[in-house]
Amino acid sequence: MVCMVSRTGRHLQRYDNLGRRQVVGCIPYRYKSSSDGSMTDDLEVLVISSQKCQKMMFPKGGWELDESREEAALRESLEEAGVLGNVERELGKWDFISKSHGTFYEGYMFPLLVKEELDFWPEQNLRQRTWMNVKEARDVCQHWWMKEALDILVERLNSLKQQNEQNYPNICSDLVAKISSL
Repeated sequence: MVCMVSRTGRHLQRYDNLGRRQVVGCIPYRYKSSSDGSMTDDLEVLVISSQKCQKMMFPKGGWELDESREEAALRESLEEAGVLGNVERELGKWDFISKSHGTFYEGYMFPLLVKEELDFWPEQNLRQRTWMNVKEARDVCQHWWMKEALDILVERLNSLKQQNEQNYPNICSDLVAKISSL
């Protein structure tokens, strides 16, 4: 069951030892499906509009005392973008200043391999969500540190793809040959 209400308030909010608010976010991603339903190599990421204006970004919000960073990242993705999936290894940590508040923040970003896109979610009336290719998302994302996280994700996924191609170059043809010989 999914909670249909976003957390509010800052009474559980985490701050680091310098007094910076700690926030956590995700880059929700998937691979496009072809017309026959099979997966392609075309990477898509999900961006959302901010609550206050139509600027685009990735889901992020406060990391609270009663959750891990990964749990906070998944919660924010559910609340703001209406997606569920697998939170993967952290992309990094960034220190930045909020343009709207002029305060310092410490931000953590994670990849989220999307497994489910919900029809209804807590902030669906406050935000727009849009799947885009990486270049489009990089162009519209308003935060420099989120763009850096996206670059790290793309580099990581490309590296994994290259490793798989090196380690298993003939897996499909080998399987076809074995099945044909039976």
